[in-house]
Amino acid sequence: MTDEQLKHLEFIQSVITRMNTNSFQIKGWAVTLVSALLAIFASTNNDYFVLIAIFPAVVMWFLDAYYRTQERKFRGLYDDVAGIPEQPKPIKPFAMRPDMYSGGKYSYSSSFVSVTVITLYLPITAGLVGLFVYLRF
Repeated sequence: MTDEQLKHLEFIQSVITRMNTNSFQIKGWAVTLVSALLAIFASTNNDYFVLIAIFPAVVMWFLDAYYRTQERKFRGLYDDVAGIPEQPKPIKPFAMRPDMYSGGKYSYSSSFVSVTVITLYLPITAGLVGLFVYLRF
């Protein structure tokens, strides 16, 4: 492997790390915002704070899935530059083209329902909706 390829892999790895960090921080913000809104609900007993808490949970779910999708695409690029698959895609030196990867595991919908995303956001969202319905009826 040439020095150029190694440097290219370092660039791609830094993007992957940044996407992963963003995803992690979004999860933290989602839990923090939902917890804060539920704390306000507990102190005011206003049912609408539960309803309002659904919004950041859903928005963070979509945003987290976006970052996971980008991370997967850059992992595909990394694999091709490293020559990991038997038939890697031809990649120009220092190309950063995640748009070359689509469908299957690189699709947004695949990231939206991935284990790391859905195990956090689905219970939060379902719990908030269930709590709101319980409080209103």
